[in-house]
Amino acid sequence: MGEQSRRRVIQTGLGAVAGSVVLGRLGGTADATVRSPATPADHGRPDLPWVADLGDGRYQNPVLNADWSDPDAVRVGPYFYLTASTFNRIPGLPILRSRDLVNWTIIGHALTELEPRDHFSVPQHGNGVWAPAIRYHAGKFWIVYPDPDYGIFVTTAVDPAGPWTTPYALKEGKGLIDPCPLWDTDGSAYLIHAWAKSRSGINNRLTLHRMSPDGRELLDDGQVVVDGDEIPGYTTLEGPKLYKRDGWYWIFAPAGGVKPGWQSAFRSRDIFGPYENRIVLAQGDTTINGPHQGAWVTTQQGEDWFLHFQDRGVYGRVVHLQPMRWRDDGWPVMGDDDGSGRGTPVLVHRKPAVGRPSKICAPASSDDFTGHRLGEQWFWQANADPSWASVRGGRLRLACPPSADTADLRLLPNVLGQRFPAESFVVTTSLSLRATREDVRAGLVVLGDAYAWIGLRRSGSQLVLTHRTAAEDEGEVDAAAPITPARGRTSVRLRVEVGPGGVCRFAADPDGRGLRPVGGAFTATPSTWVGATLGLFGTAPSGPDQGDTAEVDWFRVGPA
Repeated sequence: MGEQSRRRVIQTGLGAVAGSVVLGRLGGTADATVRSPATPADHGRPDLPWVADLGDGRYQNPVLNADWSDPDAVRVGPYFYLTASTFNRIPGLPILRSRDLVNWTIIGHALTELEPRDHFSVPQHGNGVWAPAIRYHAGKFWIVYPDPDYGIFVTTAVDPAGPWTTPYALKEGKGLIDPCPLWDTDGSAYLIHAWAKSRSGINNRLTLHRMSPDGRELLDDGQVVVDGDEIPGYTTLEGPKLYKRDGWYWIFAPAGGVKPGWQSAFRSRDIFGPYENRIVLAQGDTTINGPHQGAWVTTQQGEDWFLHFQDRGVYGRVVHLQPMRWRDDGWPVMGDDDGSGRGTPVLVHRKPAVGRPSKICAPASSDDFTGHRLGEQWFWQANADPSWASVRGGRLRLACPPSADTADLRLLPNVLGQRFPAESFVVTTSLSLRATREDVRAGLVVLGDAYAWIGLRRSGSQLVLTHRTAAEDEGEVDAAAPITPARGRTSVRLRVEVGPGGVCRFAADPDGRGLRPVGGAFTATPSTWVGATLGLFGTAPSGPDQGDTAEVDWFRVGPA
């Protein structure tokens, strides 16, 4: 495609510790995972658990080896900005920035809480923010996102790092998902979306609306422009992204399901159709299952690229980058073209040509708590209370608020978490507990449909290594004789090592004599629509709040 044609592409709308070291575990299994082609040591950044930039002009997939689910992206000037679905996690709608589509940093979030606030004050696993779209139009950034139980919402910002406006409802209703706007060259505007069968009773179709140019309202009841039931072999058509190029309207949309599906492209001279279709990216003979749902972006130098996710179970929906080109027949293809126009994913490829080189980096995971607030990598399981965490003096203070659900961390809103940052990694932290009553707990957790944790529990004046298995939910079992902290030591070093398949091994150093294993191996599991969470928590039994707290000296994540 010539440079003039590229310029015609529309992608806008652009006290002393008294406790027990505890390993709690509830049963479950993890999905098989795909082995990665290289290790962090290959890239000159041995401190990071995963780096996509190979340092020699090439990159390896995934470029974001963590649960940045349902990604969408837009370029504004020299930068690319990416957002992702966050479901029940808060803050939501992360904003990532990159110069080269390979090295990414987190610069903020568009959502500080979910509405209705009371409804989302407890974990609503799988609900909340589903697949968003991000665009740039009229001098500001737009994110249009769905809540499948409440409708489609819009938030905007002049600076993508924030602040973002309070979201407003563009269309209310159940089952409305995966919206995407388009502002056309004639000043008109449109919105396309898909349907969730679990809420609406229908799916496998895409509905298009006329939208007011100011993005405040929809101007009609919508029209189905692509019906997957009429296309042989199509199921679960969703996640549409709407573009215009050289007089053609394009819908990029995945079909076939999250894990086994593919990426399709649809085109028409009329935005309301009829649309031709073609599969433009599929797994083929690669190890990348379900490569689909993402974003087409064009560099300032005119190269086309496609970002998409791959569902890897316990690791969540990781993000891959595929080269994209336009064939002589006018259709796009992503990855390696098999000759028919159906692409397959690449694992290693040259980096996008974007001019000056980017610093090799990855989204933050470690935190030494030296700033005045938590790092952007952290999130809560529900709408947060500001009293749950504070950062001062190089330490994180976590409140241990009373909870009726203290025995089940899946029901606890105040688990402070982050995404698994790689297939294999090690986390170490140092934690102390100031508690006034029995059974106040704090620790390091791996949380999903099943979970395991290691940490401190007040139990008299002794430190006892303890673990829980699925068959022992009624109580805890001592794994070693009581241990007394050495020379007034009040903090305990904790570690979890995560290996392929999400297999976790915990260790602790409660007496200053070195880390040693606690309990057996635990296989992490995903939660609803998200991968496993790596986190910290503090909690107390029901009753008056006694002001119990835990303090965390640091949280360090590195390669296994």
